[in-house]
Amino acid sequence: MLRVLARRQRLRRRDHWSRAALLAHQSRALSELRAFACDRSAFYRRFHRGIGDAPLGELPVLTKALVMEHFDEVCTRPEVRIADVERYLQVASVDELLGGRYYVAATAGTTGRRGVFVWSPAEWVDVVASYNRAFDWAGSTAGLMRRVRTAVVSSTNPSHQSARVGASVHSRWLPTLRLDAGDALPTLVERLNSWQPEMLIGYASILRSLAVEQLAGRLSLAPRFVFSASEVLTASTRALVERAWGPPPHDVYGATETSGIAAECGEHQGMHVFDDLVVLEVVDHENRPVPAGQYGAKVLVSVLFSRTMPLIRYEMSDSVQLAAEGDCGCGRPYMLLKGIQGRVQETLRFPTPGGGTRDVQPVTFHHVMDTVTVAGWQIVQRSAGLEVVLARPGDVDTAVLAASLSSALEAQGVVAPPVTVRAVETIPHTALGKAPLIVRGT
Repeated sequence: MLRVLARRQRLRRRDHWSRAALLAHQSRALSELRAFACDRSAFYRRFHRGIGDAPLGELPVLTKALVMEHFDEVCTRPEVRIADVERYLQVASVDELLGGRYYVAATAGTTGRRGVFVWSPAEWVDVVASYNRAFDWAGSTAGLMRRVRTAVVSSTNPSHQSARVGASVHSRWLPTLRLDAGDALPTLVERLNSWQPEMLIGYASILRSLAVEQLAGRLSLAPRFVFSASEVLTASTRALVERAWGPPPHDVYGATETSGIAAECGEHQGMHVFDDLVVLEVVDHENRPVPAGQYGAKVLVSVLFSRTMPLIRYEMSDSVQLAAEGDCGCGRPYMLLKGIQGRVQETLRFPTPGGGTRDVQPVTFHHVMDTVTVAGWQIVQRSAGLEVVLARPGDVDTAVLAASLSSALEAQGVVAPPVTVRAVETIPHTALGKAPLIVRGT
């Protein structure tokens, strides 16, 4: 934690750089990353052969499948081998390091093949500091002279990055209660009431459920800071959290592979991209740049501090939108994200009246569902139609909701399928405790 706090001080100074100085730093760091990767990784020597001096946008795209297929050659440390990593993940505890040295985390595999990623101790400081930056921008003063009691409700699976980061930040300066989002809601309420965190961090879906419990009087917390991560924070969930606890939640954008990518500051005008730690490209399905103000099909991320497993133009299926114009009032020099609407996997395809098909983006469903007051929701596309799952819907008029969804789909130029609504106590969770909003069912 002392190294993380020192790193945080260095990152703070960059908040006062000019945009030109920031871009110059980014360019130098990217050049160093590319040179290191080609020098130390057999995979990159082949992958970038003959194009070492080409602009970033002309380099090939790195997919998770490629990383896993060539894991041993992507890694720049000869002692890190996928067979050993997989054996380690089967038995390791959250506090145990690979070979006593390396930090390891795996993706959940919800977008296809599971990915496994490794960091050295120095890189792990950057990983933790990237998430810690979000706390800093929110105004949290956790540090040597100030303890901030924290609760993290995400995954306690030892292979998941949130569990490993949570274990790393737990200290006398940041006493942390780590809870699993998949636990029963009454259990979470009981433990949170006992802990009384000053800072509350969780998936957007679990924050929504906890906000409902707070408004119902079963949960009694007074956090000064609330952070949402790992899931889309919809407008209705944001408003519900603010009603429950007063301060608006701070949205954080990150991923296992890349660590922190962007976060909101106190102005809540969007999420500032960590341009000094990553290079973020918003692209279409053909990997062409998408103009600011439009949602892309995916993002390509180059992690400037990655050395054990260099990641250059690494593909993620998130659909995000860069700000079209205007700067944030905070004056920080970083690029601004105006929206995240989910992943390509959450884009649903429907027939059109003319016999073709068309994709409907997640934001179409968000606009309708944000008008519904429930503890949680999920839309599942099945062969028989759309199933809308509502957690404790109360007096929601399901007929009106179904009609609104049908109208929204027809406005997108597609044939609306039958819509059914089902009430549940809680939204189904994945193995890592997440509750995806939009699911392609069977």
